[in-house]
Amino acid sequence: MKKTIQVHIFKGEKYYVAECMDLPVVTQALTLDELVFNIREAIECHLEGEDLSDYELIPNPSVIANIELEDLIYA
Repeated sequence: MKKTIQVHIFKGEKYYVAECMDLPVVTQALTLDELVFNIREAIECHLEGEDLSDYELIPNPSVIANIELEDLIYA
């Protein structure tokens, strides 16, 4: 059973985008704070009423996010 849900975050042209690696959940927001709220809500909505064992998840799994940073500019 998995203890975490992995999320990949990247910056689109206008919005930050969060995409779950373990679930078919994607959301976006103008700020990272909004994105954190949106991804939690989207995951909760997706899993509401579901048997977590179908997704091989323990109850109350942690969410781990990796953030893709923009290209670094070297001086």
